[in-house]
Amino acid sequence: MKVYFVGFGPGDPELLTIRGHKILKEADVIIYPGSIIPEESLSEFKAHKINSHGMKLEEIVETIERFLKDGKKVVRVQSGDPSIYGAIMEQIEELERRGIECEVVPGVSSVFAASARLKAELATSDTPTLIITRAAGKTLERDEIEKLAETNSTLVFLLSSAKIGEISERILRIRGDEPSAVAYRVSQRGEKIVEGKLSEIAEKCAGIERMAVFIVGKALKRARRSRLYA
Repeated sequence: MKVYFVGFGPGDPELLTIRGHKILKEADVIIYPGSIIPEESLSEFKAHKINSHGMKLEEIVETIERFLKDGKKVVRVQSGDPSIYGAIMEQIEELERRGIECEVVPGVSSVFAASARLKAELATSDTPTLIITRAAGKTLERDEIEKLAETNSTLVFLLSSAKIGEISERILRIRGDEPSAVAYRVSQRGEKIVEGKLSEIAEKCAGIERMAVFIVGKALKRARRSRLYA
């Protein structure tokens, strides 16, 4: 028995990978996170669809196992790329414990959909490191924002939309004013891209409290000529 974890990308079905699209077309059952991916985004796929929003881990695993035992091809859809805050490890561990093989199909992360909208490089010769992180919250007791701000890195925050003001203040104390951007519902209906100095970004994106990517760093400046083309 085998289940597929497919990264659906940031929301636009056209950003789904060719392999992901093929597997979804062949699926009998699609289990998707309805709080992030609306069912209409999956409308071209004829499979039976199950919204996993509100389901516990055990319910999801048991649902996958039940349909697999009935001979169905089951796909577990994850938003963005499954490897970034996809919560797939606990699912895979439990499924493999039950003798179920798992294949993970990567997707386009909202991080890179956002950088594409911004026409920005997130890692450059001047800012060579990209850090993807999040602020402390319901499922994370402590973060390391100050420590990360001391590095010469582009900082990208996920799952932190409601704390943009707090994060900005903490980074400002370490780095001073830097370019920043917020990409809300990137590639989806209602998309909003906000750019500005770190000191003003929270005010500019007031009202955005979820489904946003927050980017901070000098890499957002228009770069000088790259050494690659020197």
